[in-house]
Amino acid sequence: MTKAAPHFGPRLVGSPTGTLRAAVLVKPTWSIERAVPLPGEPGPVFQWALEQHAILRKTLEYFGVETIVLDPHAEDAYEASAADAAVVFEDGAVLARPTAMSRRGEADRMKVEFARIDVPQAGHITAPGLLDGTDVLLAGSTAFVGVGSRGNDLGRSGFAQVARAHGYRVVEVKLSANTPCLRAVASAVAKDTIVLAPDRVDVKAFDGFKTIAVERGEDFAAGVVTLGERHVLADIRYRTALTTMRRAGISVESIDLYDFGKIGLTPSMLVLALKRD
Repeated sequence: MTKAAPHFGPRLVGSPTGTLRAAVLVKPTWSIERAVPLPGEPGPVFQWALEQHAILRKTLEYFGVETIVLDPHAEDAYEASAADAAVVFEDGAVLARPTAMSRRGEADRMKVEFARIDVPQAGHITAPGLLDGTDVLLAGSTAFVGVGSRGNDLGRSGFAQVARAHGYRVVEVKLSANTPCLRAVASAVAKDTIVLAPDRVDVKAFDGFKTIAVERGEDFAAGVVTLGERHVLADIRYRTALTTMRRAGISVESIDLYDFGKIGLTPSMLVLALKRD
């Protein structure tokens, strides 16, 4: 761990798109260079990934976000996807149980960190349930849960019970083949607005919400970090999609996260929101 936070208390994510005040990041590991890149992409470079991750942290801090940056503990390239470990509600965090066997220990490590900084536990996905945190998207009073190649019915139903107890209605969203997770291709940018890749999700699941569709071929542009209502942090490489969001009235900050994007890691996956107003 390279930076610590003293104490957070009981009120955490008051609104899923409220102003981001604190977040957890996990540094990339050298094994990112062994990860299989997306079709047509070159392999990631560890040193570049480290530099980009540092810029991500500094950018968040520039916008007033307190960051807790954890060192990796395993040799899984995807451990940098901090948001897979938990989903945070207003009064506590639900610890996930990642699908990949090599990542099962991440939730336990996050549990220890949460105890250290006084983040209450609101629930825990237990065996044989499986759920990755980035397959959950909170928007307004709705919890969208991705149904794709990861997780299982037990994990999703267990999470749904906790979400309903916190006042959320739960909607499952079918994902297309080869879509890594829901939050790589859909993000809440306001309490009533979702930016999404229409070829990757069942768009009908988002009935009742305004939607902003990103262009085909820029699907992962939808995986943004919401800094506040209609204010997001995005990967700079998706220029057409960023223009689309800006034209829709979204304020977009953009940075280079290319070496994460090479293996399908989006800003939304790299940042675990811990506290929002």
